[in-house]
Amino acid sequence: MVHIAQRAAGTTHDEAQAYRQGEDRPLGAYATVMAIFFALVAGAAGLAAATGRTLPPRIGPYDLLLLTLGTHKLSRTISKDAVTSPLRAPFTRYADTGGPAEVMEEVRETSSLRHSIGELVACPFCLDVWIATGFAIGFVFAPRLTRLVATLFAALTGADFLQLAYARAQQAA
Repeated sequence: MVHIAQRAAGTTHDEAQAYRQGEDRPLGAYATVMAIFFALVAGAAGLAAATGRTLPPRIGPYDLLLLTLGTHKLSRTISKDAVTSPLRAPFTRYADTGGPAEVMEEVRETSSLRHSIGELVACPFCLDVWIATGFAIGFVFAPRLTRLVATLFAALTGADFLQLAYARAQQAA
């Protein structure tokens, strides 16, 4: 049995080395982050089953739009907003300013886990799946509150686009 485990570990190590092609990619830490995500989803599913909660019968077009816009804005707020940089500071370093009220950051390389969490919290595309999943779980446990939060962030998305359009119109005038 020990021999089989050693062979599996060696094969996994060899596959990881072949994937990396000499680059420093923290595959083990990525697996840890994915395991945390799946554990949270499984925990929410277990809690839903234990409390008799069921999935919504459907997600209508309005809710889909609301969740899409809310997910977009919340992920950008967490991953790029200057004011939320203290949340990212343990995992990233300031690099430069980005878009309006946004910053660009580099991921810290001090440990594999810190690096992988840094990539997650500094990337709005990476956060989208976590946030959308959180909204989906919210639809099961607290649909009215979830809609309120999603509406807030959807309104902020619209306001951002209006601010940018207004600034562009001022520049054109």
